[in-house]
Amino acid sequence: MKDAKEIIRILGSDIPGNKPIYYGLKKIRGISYSFSNAICNILDLDKQRKIGTLDEQEVKKIEQLVKDQKDIPIWLKNRRKDYETGRDDHLTGTNIRFVTDSDIKRMRKIKTYRGMRHSYGLPVRGQRTKGHFRKGSAVGVKKAAKMGKAG
Repeated sequence: MKDAKEIIRILGSDIPGNKPIYYGLKKIRGISYSFSNAICNILDLDKQRKIGTLDEQEVKKIEQLVKDQKDIPIWLKNRRKDYETGRDDHLTGTNIRFVTDSDIKRMRKIKTYRGMRHSYGLPVRGQRTKGHFRKGSAVGVKKAAKMGKAG
């Protein structure tokens, strides 16, 4: 067995080398268990093999598969029917944060219901607000300062 690396870098994320490939790929932002499973199945990698034992070619194959996405099923992608391009993509790393922030800014700008809920800091996806989501706002009554008694 080859020497395993302690830390391996895939798609801009540092992954501990002692993790199995299946769980290690999940450390990359934007890759879930099901997407990691698809990568292992498409590239014919053993899921229980330690990720630190991957060589340069296998790492490049993983990166290329995530970037090209030609063998990944559409239902597994995290950005379907993109607002600007209309394509089905799978975003990873900092791209997810950037695109999500720009989507929220666009919704706030055109004042959609979801955009206004984001602006007010309220739940966006239809949750009830009677009992939850109360932190940060003035709820309840402040107690008056007690007068000190001498004696």
